[in-house]
Amino acid sequence: MKATRILNCVFVGHVDHGKTSLLDRIRGTSIAKHEPGLITQSINAYNISTKIIEKFASSLIKEKLKIQGILAIDSPGHAAFTNLRRRGGSLADIAVLVIDINDGFKPQTHEALEILKHYKTPFVIALNKIDLIPGWHNKDKILIRNINLQSQSTIKILDGKLYSIVGKLYELGFNAERFDKVEDYTKQIAIIPLSAKTGEGIGELLLVLAGLAQKFLEKNLQIETDKPGKGTILEVRDVKGLGKALDVILYDGNIKEGDKIVIGGIDNPIETKVRGIQVLRENKFEKSKQVNAANAIRINAPGLEQVYPGMPLVVANFNTEQAKKEVQKEVEEVLIETDKSGIIVKADSLGSLEGLINLLKQNNIKIKKASIGEITKDDLVKADSEKDELNQVVLGFNIKQVKSNIKVITSNIIYTLLDELKKFREEKKKEVETRALGSIIKPFKVRILHGYIFRQSNPAVVGVEVMQGTLKKGVMLIKDNGASLVEVKEIQNQGKTVTQAEVGKQVAVALQGVIVGRQIHEGEIFYSDMNEENFRKLKKMKSFLKQDEIECLKEILEIKRRNNTLWGV
Repeated sequence: MKATRILNCVFVGHVDHGKTSLLDRIRGTSIAKHEPGLITQSINAYNISTKIIEKFASSLIKEKLKIQGILAIDSPGHAAFTNLRRRGGSLADIAVLVIDINDGFKPQTHEALEILKHYKTPFVIALNKIDLIPGWHNKDKILIRNINLQSQSTIKILDGKLYSIVGKLYELGFNAERFDKVEDYTKQIAIIPLSAKTGEGIGELLLVLAGLAQKFLEKNLQIETDKPGKGTILEVRDVKGLGKALDVILYDGNIKEGDKIVIGGIDNPIETKVRGIQVLRENKFEKSKQVNAANAIRINAPGLEQVYPGMPLVVANFNTEQAKKEVQKEVEEVLIETDKSGIIVKADSLGSLEGLINLLKQNNIKIKKASIGEITKDDLVKADSEKDELNQVVLGFNIKQVKSNIKVITSNIIYTLLDELKKFREEKKKEVETRALGSIIKPFKVRILHGYIFRQSNPAVVGVEVMQGTLKKGVMLIKDNGASLVEVKEIQNQGKTVTQAEVGKQVAVALQGVIVGRQIHEGEIFYSDMNEENFRKLKKMKSFLKQDEIECLKEILEIKRRNNTLWGV
């Protein structure tokens, strides 16, 4: 049977920008203020009925609301959104990106935008904490009316901060405008200035969400209620009196006590039986024998120890094997394991893992293995076995750090992970290339000084000036005509034996097997000799050469190609 479901709306944004406080204001609780973190430990979803919308926006509503209400979802960072997933996309019909008007864009703001873009989820922006704008007065809960009651200087500050956000969004590829100035909601992102503390602007936010749902999302809200239920796991938690329980968004069909359910697993699907169901009513869960979509529900069942957030769940009373194939196929589309070179990636949930993988791929970072759960010895062994040292790293999102000789990077912010990975790879690249350069002949150029012939032969000892690069002991010399000469046997600087001399230095060198006046002469110029393989390695690591060394390398190439036009190709 066809029915219109409730609107799924996820609240995302940077930590401390006010997601939870905003929802607290709507539902009339004070969790954020008095019980830090409790909202994500006990209730991370809330049914906003049409009565509540009307309460906040009664003076703004011109016609009867047609929607069934709004299921608002909140959890740390972007976890709720990434776990609110189904095969091929997201269960979120719309999102509210909460931004502190005084703080602006932060790492998790960028992260949320990337994920919204990936899932092609429509969103609005709640520009929170307008009450902290200098000179702001809370004279009316209705924002549009209250703006007109502010001083011109305060309005100017508001506009400046708001359009700074608009400009930043434009740089990121989004066209945005204050909600009451939006000309086309299909092309512009609506920005609603508001205050979770005072309540002003919340009516406008709820009304914008309801209006967008009624005008553009009506088809998306049509579901079948008389078929086996399908859902996505938001959270796995320990509940007093129940043990392990699942917080689930039931997005299609129905589920009842006694139903056989199949849940996606890391290695194999998990089959179990529903012992009890609770359905979210306003801000608390109530017992129920049967629940139709769409609803937030809590399921109690045995064998949930290996279940992770983000996993698909289906009712499978009749065709269990087919259900197992379907859910596992969905899981395997996210989990990555190949024989190809790449990094190891771990996350706390399927949704988080999917979000992390997407961003890594956008940054052209190869992944050898991606999975859910804590970092294991096998993960470390796999990372250690990578031939490319740049891939000898394990990335962990929202999981415990482990001690290891292998580089392990963990964070609860994806952008922090990416930044730290980039930093590690840059440092490792320099280290690898520095090691490689140590065994490579680097380019240098020297000139025999006039009047500094200390010995003509056995060995010849002459004074030279280093014109380019760094003169090193043990390197063969060539003339500027390409003729090979002799090895630098010894270098002395002010009477002390040294192994090298930098550009600009004047030192004495001992050259065995040549006679001054025959093979070598005052004023002649010589270069370090090298083979083609050495030259090609230097070209690859040119970023580690100084400018004078690069110029010297070009001159050596010209000398070599006089006799072989393809030398060094």
